[in-house]
Amino acid sequence: MKRLFERFPRLSGENRAFPFTTRLIHALTGSRALLILLGLGMLSGLITGLGAQAVNTPAPEMVVPQISVGVNRAGSPQEVSASLQVLFLLTILTLAPSILIMTTAFTRIIIVLAIMRSAMGIPQVPPNQVMIGLALFLTFFVMRPTLTQINNDALQPYLNNKIVFQEAVDRAIKPLRSFMVRQTYKKDLQFFIGIARLEKPPANIDEVPLTVLVPAFITSELKTGFIMGFYIYLPFLIIDIVVASTLMSMGMMMLPPTVVSLPAKILLFVLADGWLLLLGSLAKGFH
Repeated sequence: MKRLFERFPRLSGENRAFPFTTRLIHALTGSRALLILLGLGMLSGLITGLGAQAVNTPAPEMVVPQISVGVNRAGSPQEVSASLQVLFLLTILTLAPSILIMTTAFTRIIIVLAIMRSAMGIPQVPPNQVMIGLALFLTFFVMRPTLTQINNDALQPYLNNKIVFQEAVDRAIKPLRSFMVRQTYKKDLQFFIGIARLEKPPANIDEVPLTVLVPAFITSELKTGFIMGFYIYLPFLIIDIVVASTLMSMGMMMLPPTVVSLPAKILLFVLADGWLLLLGSLAKGFH
């Protein structure tokens, strides 16, 4: 307060008895306070102007795409045929995993690999991704002659506009049918022909419809896969029995037999070059 009185002499002496409001008015008459008030006024005006400009500026319109599905009139029968062919191809692509499993060597291969992994006592090694990938590429290896014939006789002529779509489908089915017939047991095929209630019994194998041949082929593949898996399981089962008997005779009943048998089975599999024997037997087992 003393400094304030020294700066503003009018507030000293007898003027000290003025009311508080009068003192405040006299204090604000200084040059520095005036400059501060002018700056605050200009800043307030600038903010008000910017706000008004932002309110008056129209926001950009959002472009919303329109999606429509309709059925238009075809100009010619060829356009209808092309549309149906595209729809058929999309359906085939949707069912491609099922076709791969049901009409190729994939079923037998994956069953044998799964039984082998279970027989060794390590159901998580190799992982499922590795097992499926190995079975998939081994399937392509086994099916290579059939796929090559389909490509040469059906796909390439159709892409070169040498044959129509229906003829291409008929040509593609023939090698695939031949492969499935070679792997199918005669007993299984006769069983499904008997329960199919066909209007006319097929005179030869070419007259057997795919709706009868595919279930017979899958049944035969399952049977063959389990037979091969049984023969793979036997040596590992013998190792488990020998290890368990040895531990019992030594009085080591508290030691789990799998602790000893698992390294022995892995060692036997590696020394016998088991992967080459297994994959080679699978590849050579297809006629």
